[in-house]
Amino acid sequence: MLALCLLASTASAEPLTLWHSYRGAEKDALEGLVKAWNTAHPGDAVEPLAIPNDAFPNKLRTAIPQGNGPDVFLFAHNEVGNLASLGLLEPIDARVDASTRAGLFDNALAALSFEGKLYGLPLATKSAALFYNKKLVPTPPATTDELVALARRLTVPAEKRFGLAYEAGNAYFHAAWLFGFGGGLFDETGAIDLGATAARAAANAASFRFVQELVRVDKVLPEEATGALVSDLFNRGLAAMVINGPWFLGEIGEDVDFGVAPLPTVSATGKPATPFLTVEGALFPARGAHVDTALRFALYLVAPEAAVTRALAGQVVATRAAVADARVASDPVLAGFLAQVPRSVPMDNRPIMSLVWEPLRLALAKLLRGDVTPEEAVEAAVARQRVLSRPHPEAANPLWGWLILGAHLVGFTILWTRRARRVRLLPRVVDARHAYTYLAPAFVALTLVLFLPFVVGSLIAFFDHEGGTFTYVGLANFKSILFSRDYPLTSPFSLYFTLVVTLLWTVANVALHVSLGLGLAMLLREPWLKLKGLYRVLLIIPWAVPNYITALIWKGMFHKQFGAINGLLAVFGAEPVSWFSKFWTAFTANLVTNTWLGFPFMMVVTLGALQAIPKDLEEAAEIDGATAWQRFTRVILPQIKPALLPAVILGSIWTFNMFNIIYLVSQGEPDGSTEILITEAYKWAFERQYQYGYAAAYATLIFALLLLYDGVTRRLLSARKGAPR
Repeated sequence: MLALCLLASTASAEPLTLWHSYRGAEKDALEGLVKAWNTAHPGDAVEPLAIPNDAFPNKLRTAIPQGNGPDVFLFAHNEVGNLASLGLLEPIDARVDASTRAGLFDNALAALSFEGKLYGLPLATKSAALFYNKKLVPTPPATTDELVALARRLTVPAEKRFGLAYEAGNAYFHAAWLFGFGGGLFDETGAIDLGATAARAAANAASFRFVQELVRVDKVLPEEATGALVSDLFNRGLAAMVINGPWFLGEIGEDVDFGVAPLPTVSATGKPATPFLTVEGALFPARGAHVDTALRFALYLVAPEAAVTRALAGQVVATRAAVADARVASDPVLAGFLAQVPRSVPMDNRPIMSLVWEPLRLALAKLLRGDVTPEEAVEAAVARQRVLSRPHPEAANPLWGWLILGAHLVGFTILWTRRARRVRLLPRVVDARHAYTYLAPAFVALTLVLFLPFVVGSLIAFFDHEGGTFTYVGLANFKSILFSRDYPLTSPFSLYFTLVVTLLWTVANVALHVSLGLGLAMLLREPWLKLKGLYRVLLIIPWAVPNYITALIWKGMFHKQFGAINGLLAVFGAEPVSWFSKFWTAFTANLVTNTWLGFPFMMVVTLGALQAIPKDLEEAAEIDGATAWQRFTRVILPQIKPALLPAVILGSIWTFNMFNIIYLVSQGEPDGSTEILITEAYKWAFERQYQYGYAAAYATLIFALLLLYDGVTRRLLSARKGAPR
């Protein structure tokens, strides 16, 4: 049947569009297979298009409903539930026969199924496994007792050499121990259970205790491990063993002799460490015009010959015949990953899975900092998950909403008409019609890019989003935020707690930006200073470099064990600081990073203003006996205020919404206490089960605060201009 499907062909008018996010050898193998398909099926040609992995889900959500999406796309199964709930995927149960299913791994097919329907064909599987340096570890450990004993023997703290390295604070990697110790994430009914029942709490706490001892007692794991750090340690021979996935293969140096083995069995339970299994599948947009042709291409990709080609490029394929092929079976790296597949559990693809990651991540962070016991970490995860799973607001009568909206539109129309008559707007437009004709394209662009999205976002704030459906709830989202109905005022979830942090963040940053910028500008205008041009170029670099790159660099510099900041402190005999374990140190890390980014702008503005000050004024003040401080406060500062005040206002608004620094440097640590309003709104929208209405209400309140700030500053500036001198 599979062969018949592959031979059948229905010519399409234009090439099928294939979206993927492959890179390196995987991409080369895929493009080679596409080329072979196009040669054999010229009437059903396929055109591949690489999409950045991070942007993939959002592009699908926006493109498919408009009919601009791909005909087939290759993506991880964890988005199947979300996309299917939104009605964006085409089920293929009736189109895939039993013989085709029998040739693919059962757990891979299960991962691509949602609510009893199959939505894709599995191409490859990915799960964590144990990488080991063969020079240091000739034989990989079979149990966790062997793993710990070996890691202890190979760890040399003085040389910053570790027996084991992986991202211990990452919930994805911790899942292996969670399941291995008999714990889990969901109960028998499919509801989230991070520790609500005693048995689940004890098992999950046992997995937490195991990791806590690896980091804080045995010290065989580096603290605050990141993916980049793990790669660097393994390549330099400073990590004997690493827990990572197939994507790690592209990061290993050519001179490293390594092997891959399944994760060890948990000695305490006798169960294998069971990581998440991620399945990459060929999926099809709902109501696509070429689903049958796209499915034939997907069947071609999972057929044994094409699967072997993909496997030899490094993919852990899900086709049984390809796995049994001698060329694949003889590859020791692939064999290690293939041995891990049956000891893995497919990640839950339901939308509810998004409510698991944040509680587990924050619980692990508290645990590895030593702030809580394993049992308390479980309790913290359960408490946070309950907040994120708060009930959706009840539907409201939309009649009142329509009436209020209509009243606002009528009132706006009346006010605008009166103002237009008063200023004789229509005759003025007619007289200047040529000018307005030139401005029309810009006006249309601003309307489409700024005004309409703002209006739509503001309207969404009055709705609740669940499973792709928007329900009108009136002011429920605003009431929940403003009255902190689901959490106390002192919680980081509270608008008021986050607002205080945001205001503190804004004031501290702007004060430092202005102080440093003004001081450096004053220094650069001194006649005795040589090489001013060079210094100006060097000082402008922090502002010229993209802020997300700067944020990641400073994030690494604040690392507890390997960061340059703690290395500098060690020179002076100070103890290393865990910068992201306490509010004030994490806040300071964010502040230092953003100060580095922000002072050049103020320096440039001040330099421009200083050049406009006549030299005669300062010379006259100096002749009259004014000190340097008096000349600065009485002559220079009043002259540069007109240029500096708008810059301060603009800098305040930028800092108030400085998303990248918070999101990339502290990541809200500890426990979300360093989040600011804009990052909190983002998380409600994209990391907490897509609560778009709640996030839109949050964003609307942020806009209202900035609008209030703008109005107050305008009044102050107007009053200052009109004040007698």
